[in-house]
Amino acid sequence: MAGDHCLLLENARQVVLVCARGERFLTRAAARSLAVLEGASLVVGADGLIKAIGPADVIQRQFSEDTFEERIDCSGKCILPGLVDAHTHPVWAGERVHEFAMKLAGASYMDIHQAGGGINFTVECTRRASEEELFDSFQQRLLCMMRAGTTLVECKSGYGLELQTELKMLRVIARAQRELDVGISATYCGAHSVPKGKTATEAADDIVNVHLPKLKALNRSSEIHVDNIDVFCEKGVFDLDSTRRILQGGKDIGLQINFHGDELHPMKAAELGAELGAKAISHLEEVSDEGIAAMATARCAAVLLPTTAYMLRLSQPRARKMLDEGVIVALGSDFNPNAYCFSMPMVMHLACVNMKMSMPEALAAATINAAYALGKSDTHGSLEVGKQGDFVIINSSRWEHLIYQFGGHHEIIDYVIAKGKIIYKKL
Repeated sequence: MAGDHCLLLENARQVVLVCARGERFLTRAAARSLAVLEGASLVVGADGLIKAIGPADVIQRQFSEDTFEERIDCSGKCILPGLVDAHTHPVWAGERVHEFAMKLAGASYMDIHQAGGGINFTVECTRRASEEELFDSFQQRLLCMMRAGTTLVECKSGYGLELQTELKMLRVIARAQRELDVGISATYCGAHSVPKGKTATEAADDIVNVHLPKLKALNRSSEIHVDNIDVFCEKGVFDLDSTRRILQGGKDIGLQINFHGDELHPMKAAELGAELGAKAISHLEEVSDEGIAAMATARCAAVLLPTTAYMLRLSQPRARKMLDEGVIVALGSDFNPNAYCFSMPMVMHLACVNMKMSMPEALAAATINAAYALGKSDTHGSLEVGKQGDFVIINSSRWEHLIYQFGGHHEIIDYVIAKGKIIYKKL
């Protein structure tokens, strides 16, 4: 290895730092005016961390020619931080393409759910699938996400609804954390639906008394590595009391609270999350004004999912009101059998068009703020010295093309890099 510096990205037309002063998140005006350098180069060390960023001529003088193992000429191109997908359900068996046809014919999410479809269908298929089968399909999905620029992704369990299948899913996620190049934040979502034959209270009892002690032991022995706890807080699923018990139980064993709230009905989930010190709440299509104010005060991130509202024809989350009130707004793809989207560039585009976000706000929401929602914005989500060397290099004169060219991201993404290692290169 030639010294301690592995990779030089040189002469970029634009380098989108996102943050330049160590901010852990961006809100209000700061999210509308991102830090961008013109004519800049970047150096990544052998440890995968960013060592230097600056004007190309300054970097050239600072480092000798033989310092680098690899150089990428970024002339005429833009470098952005690796994208962060703050909400996915990517471990499952059983396609639900037939349900898409039902939805197009007018069936609602809860119509399908109550007819034994939806989550219940996926649960049955996932329970039957082997660990190897689940890992193979999960790996393919992660590769699709990486090719679309995602370098850090939140991955949930939640298609088991009983301990053994939930643990099978978490072992699959743990294997991916060990073997794959993409960063993964693992979420236990055993309270994704109430299992058949149980009430919400009985399911919550099982999770608090059986699942969480087992998770704590397996986390401690490093067999699995779970970061977050999630509950689907919704009318007809987990009510506010059951949600509170499960989230508090997770918090008590050291998990970050990051849950589904106020999606189909106003549940006061945002108020509950703010009270419990939640790191993030997802969906929020039906959040109250009081909930928005509480989240802003508590610095609880709102993980908005424009694909879900689009595909289910729901009202869009009130992103503008959240942004104007100083909520930390993040984005996720909500990849799952019900909302099949791998692409954060498409999510950002939908956020701009359907939720009235600006392009800088959308990029901040898919980088630094999404990393904040996962408790990782000290290491991910912006291009600053000391942070992880995760990048997307696009063959465009301006970074906005990544959002502007709807569905065209595969044509303009030349490289995706994680920890200073090229994990995708356009042929």
